Amino acid sequence: MYDAKFTSSESNKSAFKVPKNSRKFILPIVIILALVLILSATLYEIPAGNIGVVLRFGAVDRVVYPGINVKMPFVETVQTMNIRTQKDEVQATAMSENLQLVTSVIAVNYHLDGSKAKEVYQNIGANYADIIVAPAIQNTFKAVTAKFDAEELITKRDEVRLAAEEDLTKQLAPYNIIVENFNIVNFDFSDEYQNAIEAKQVAQQQVETAKQKLAQAEIEAQTEVAKAQGQADAQKALNQTGALTPEYLQYLFLTKWSGVLPQVMTSNTDTVFDISKFMTTQPEP
Repeated sequence: MYDAKFTSSESNKSAFKVPKNSRKFILPIVIILALVLILSATLYEIPAGNIGVVLRFGAVDRVVYPGINVKMPFVETVQTMNIRTQKDEVQATAMSENLQLVTSVIAVNYHLDGSKAKEVYQNIGANYADIIVAPAIQNTFKAVTAKFDAEELITKRDEVRLAAEEDLTKQLAPYNIIVENFNIVNFDFSDEYQNAIEAKQVAQQQVETAKQKLAQAEIEAQTEVAKAQGQADAQKALNQTGALTPEYLQYLFLTKWSGVLPQVMTSNTDTVFDISKFMTTQPEP
């Protein structure tokens, strides 16, 4: 019984026994794996358009730039921060100067100042867009909208946009965030106010049309007055120069006469012109 157990124990050991020839390969494999682990923990890549902030035991140590970089394995970690142009599109609500509720979609392009990435991460963190940018956009929209009445927000849209861009630039500059562009996608008002604006625009258009018609009528009236004045001046000049003679009047009559004699002839005293002198009679045979 004892011998059987002893034999079984010896056979199990021999089953798990590593061949002597394969032992010499284990150490190199272990060394290679260890080197791979060390290299993977030491070397890292920062993609283009990003800045790396190296943390040593959780504290900010230095900034590294795109490419392959080296860090102390198991001691240092790297936080990547985007320095490309970023776009935030937010919906904002505010009150105009005349207390009209305004809703708008705002689109802002901005980027992080790469040279200040270390300070930004240390003071704000990697999610600076949510912490700083989004609230600043809301505050800017409210502040600028309150300076214009609802109608001016539409008619002076570019002026509103420039004022908002300038205000947002000042707010984000202390946080090393650079504003590139501020766009107001749209303005939305209540249905009642929107209808009132449209009615006012229609009325203004009608007034402008009436003004144009009045101006045209005045021009036509002035033209007729000028014509009448010109005719009066011409007749006055003819009278003064003596050129308006009976012979001249008869000439004017003949140039306008169609050649048809009137049906009823008045007496000689009532006849304006003596037509008979202009008519020739054929001699009787």
